Amino acid sequence: MSGQVIVVDDEAAIREAVQQWLQLSGLQVQSCASAAQALALVDRDFPGVLISDVRMPGTDGLQLLDKLLELDRDLPVILVTGHGDVPMAVQALRQGAYDFIEKPFTPERLLDSVRRALDKRRLVCENRQLRQQFALKDHIEAQLLGVSRPMENLRRQILELAGTSVNILIRGETGSGKERVARCLHDFSARAGKPFVALNCAAIPESIFESELFGHESGAFTGAQGKRIGRIEYADGGTLFLDEVESLPLAQQVKLLRVLQEKTLERLGSNRSIQVDLRVISAAKPDLQDEVRGGRFREDLYYRLNVATLQIPPLRERREDIALLFEHFAHQAAQRHGREAPPLSSSELARLLGHDWPGNVRELINAAERHALGLTAAAEEKPAGQSLAEQMESFEAQCLHRALQQCQGNIAEVMALLQLPRRTLNEKMQRHGLQRSRYRPAGSGDED
Repeated sequence: MSGQVIVVDDEAAIREAVQQWLQLSGLQVQSCASAAQALALVDRDFPGVLISDVRMPGTDGLQLLDKLLELDRDLPVILVTGHGDVPMAVQALRQGAYDFIEKPFTPERLLDSVRRALDKRRLVCENRQLRQQFALKDHIEAQLLGVSRPMENLRRQILELAGTSVNILIRGETGSGKERVARCLHDFSARAGKPFVALNCAAIPESIFESELFGHESGAFTGAQGKRIGRIEYADGGTLFLDEVESLPLAQQVKLLRVLQEKTLERLGSNRSIQVDLRVISAAKPDLQDEVRGGRFREDLYYRLNVATLQIPPLRERREDIALLFEHFAHQAAQRHGREAPPLSSSELARLLGHDWPGNVRELINAAERHALGLTAAAEEKPAGQSLAEQMESFEAQCLHRALQQCQGNIAEVMALLQLPRRTLNEKMQRHGLQRSRYRPAGSGDED
């Protein structure tokens, strides 16, 4: 059996005896001589139980109970007294105590109460964690739209990595939403209340890059008339996002590496070291390993920045999301311009689905805005060499492929998902050369 218990009693002999009893039962136990010591060990996420004597100098057990329940109404607190005071016991239970035990008590009586309290606490903590996960999932789905499997995977990876402190490298094509992903990593992290500082490395002239990144003191160079806080220092406690990090000058790569290693920086014109605490999220269009091999990017900095990697799928690899995203952006554009977005015809939808979107989401936003204004979007022109019928056939094959993947080849589930009768589904699968055996888990039978 495992579990955490804090024992509070001003009498050392009783503390030690209770601690030994509980440790022999496999529990993790900390003992405290006062209420103040115990309060310093407990927060809302404390996964255990607290046992406290009632009669103590200073803050007594009932007062400690009040303070603990202010912190967390669901924290199990077991009170112990040697006075057999029944009215006090009733008062304690009314205040929210989990249990009340009279001295002298047997180890079995105490252990039984602790075990039940730990079971309750475990369920409370698990339910809170599930509620938090569902809340985060709903929130991130509003930030990163899409129903495709690649987007589901990306959202899941973001939530998993957001709770860590590691530096992350984001890979993605132009217009795929790298800054939006970086922003989500910040917003769902413990750093969310601190600054998110974005810097496009390709947009800063090399002559002012050092000042922009590290800041400067007054008089550090010609024209430096006042002190300036650099982007790194401004991001202290939060997140620094370096977009197009492959454009970072080699001279500044050395200095950034030192900041990441030592967690300090010096402004231009200053000898004073400034402590900084930040997480660095980088984004690059080319493969940084190719940049390293070409001598354009430092290998040691690459490994510092690339503790974890997130790959953003291009829009052409998640065509199920195109219609949803287009409608969303068209509605937003129409609202901005004070008009109604025209309906999307089936032929227009087919052209959207058949386009390869080299500019990804950025290009789609542009097309949606043109649609909202009643203009012809460049993306809606028919791709060369592919008829409308061919585009629709391609899209149908992709829909069937995704459904078979999602349902792991279970034909009954695919029929329900796509709302198709069995015969129609079989004909379409045969026409597109799709065999359900490819999608079945290893070792599963053929029965649906």
